Amino acid sequence: MIRHNARTFAAILIVAALFLALRFSLRISQQEVSEAAARFGFSHSRLSEVTGPPVRHQRQVHPSLGRISAFVSTVGAAVALNDMDGDGLSNDVCHIDTRTDQVIIEPLPETGKRYSPFALAQKPPLFDRNRMAPLGVLLPDINEDGHVDVVVYYAGRTPLIFLWRPSKQSDGAPLSAANYVVRDIFSNRGPLGEVGNDIWMTGSATTADLDGDGHLDLIFANYFKDGSDLYNPAGDGAVSMPQSFSHAANGGGERIYRWTGSSTGDDPTVTYDEVIDAFPAGVGGGWGLAVGACDLDGDLLPELYVAHDFGPDRLFWNRSTPGRIRFALLEGKAHFNLPKSYVLGKDSFKGMGVDFGDLNEDGIPDIYVSNITEPGGLQESQMLFVSTGETTRMREGIAPYVSRSEALGLSRSGWAWDAKLDDFDNDGVLEALQATGFIRGTSNRWPEIQELATANDELISNVRTSWPRIEQGADIAGHNQNPFFVRIGDHYVDISREIGFGEEYVSRGIAIGDTDFDGSLDMVVSNMWGTATYYHNEHPRSGAFLGLHLLLPLTAGNPGDTVVRQGHPTPDMTGRAAIGAVVRVTLPNGKVLTRQVDGGNGHSGKRSPDLHFGLGQIEGPVSVRIDWRDSEGHVRQDKLSLKPGWHTVLAGRPKSGGSS
Repeated sequence: MIRHNARTFAAILIVAALFLALRFSLRISQQEVSEAAARFGFSHSRLSEVTGPPVRHQRQVHPSLGRISAFVSTVGAAVALNDMDGDGLSNDVCHIDTRTDQVIIEPLPETGKRYSPFALAQKPPLFDRNRMAPLGVLLPDINEDGHVDVVVYYAGRTPLIFLWRPSKQSDGAPLSAANYVVRDIFSNRGPLGEVGNDIWMTGSATTADLDGDGHLDLIFANYFKDGSDLYNPAGDGAVSMPQSFSHAANGGGERIYRWTGSSTGDDPTVTYDEVIDAFPAGVGGGWGLAVGACDLDGDLLPELYVAHDFGPDRLFWNRSTPGRIRFALLEGKAHFNLPKSYVLGKDSFKGMGVDFGDLNEDGIPDIYVSNITEPGGLQESQMLFVSTGETTRMREGIAPYVSRSEALGLSRSGWAWDAKLDDFDNDGVLEALQATGFIRGTSNRWPEIQELATANDELISNVRTSWPRIEQGADIAGHNQNPFFVRIGDHYVDISREIGFGEEYVSRGIAIGDTDFDGSLDMVVSNMWGTATYYHNEHPRSGAFLGLHLLLPLTAGNPGDTVVRQGHPTPDMTGRAAIGAVVRVTLPNGKVLTRQVDGGNGHSGKRSPDLHFGLGQIEGPVSVRIDWRDSEGHVRQDKLSLKPGWHTVLAGRPKSGGSS
């Protein structure tokens, strides 16, 4: 017993010593911070408000949740970027106004008044604002006609797909709500509300070709368990709350729908089959708030990372074949001097955002995960899982990643939601951003929340007797500053205050893209109970860049070589985004930059599918390797030499029906 206690005490001393050493090493002078901040600058403008339903600043909730109405009214501010009007440029935005529950599409400020902002037609019987709310959007070309569609996911019902169709007005009419027809891909379940499975609360979603058949599948991370009618003020019974604040397994879990067919034209359609055995037994029931799909082992089949509230996140290794989607569970390896919650897949934190980027320059994506680190409140850790390069260990069920957030200065921020990694000054080094804040009000409720967080798990699920009142006017981490981390030497430092990166509301999503195609990344930040903000990158580019519109041809079975043109897509060179394609750019000094075409990863902010690489101080061409699956699922590869600037790449198809 004495020997055991001695070992435990020694472990505590080691961890404490490492913590103090790391904190000391992160001391960086104000001059260094000021010099770093001078590389960045943004102008701000608000997105549009569209006339619609009455404005609310809190949702109606189920009677059993009345005393925590503000607590359960804190998600839904979503934003995504893409090319909605077919001009070849991702200069359009789709966002949810939580005050009116509208899904709004509009051209971004300073990109031309190409059409008027409008809201999608969410109408009965498919949508009832008195018991439902839209929580997020995806912008894929779901039926492969070259036009962007809108997937909307909800609380109170299963997702809907708004498919683009030609306008019934004269040719050349501007984009409007008339261009979208709504489809309920889950209608085979029976009338809405007849069974509990029709009532979801979806925390996040993404698209990816999971089985390598050349078509995009849908992945949903649900929060409350099916049947939880939490925004129905006339609901019966009680809504089930998490059974634990650290290892809850009674949430909605993950759902996968495999693409099976589609049609285009005036009456477009798309069909899916639910995959009910995609995940290993015993790992369901998580409270999902973010999901990301990214190829981590180099086989062009994306792995899935799901960030769970109230319990361990999950990393799933893709073992699929065309027509058969299957995943195996991966978990990190525990070490003597590493707290359990710093091991991937074994945490007890409140996972709320995820993104991928290669920070250690080994060519393998690292994983950036948001949690809660509220000063004077709940101190978990923001997580950065860095690749060890040992991808073969996935066969043993081991996630080849180690936690490095504290060492890199990325472990602290606030109550964090969306997380993003991108290069805003084109120096070839990724910045790290987060959307933060929970409930903004005037009455601090942190003491009560901290008391609840330390209570016995048996008390957590009983709202009426165990939870404090968290109603309109409550404040919990309501004045967080959204962080903007830049790398200074070996560490990241938050310069958000120096560059004015902050919101008047609590934020949820960050959508990133070069929206005016000047070579510098811009972004939109979505906010709960307030308008979204467009951040235009105003600082002169400090380095060269490479921008790629990477497209798959629309006509299946038409063989041909890859076509590359300088500039943006034109009417004679259109396609659909090559979601999941991997691009590696080799600079003259040998440094390799790698990115993958994003199908909607994260919490509620979805970046443009265009790829952007900061190249630093170079002038000549760079070597570019592209790996992708074509529209028939064949693995392809091309090597190009490209000058800095924007290029459109229409990926080819094998002439013999095989790989190349």
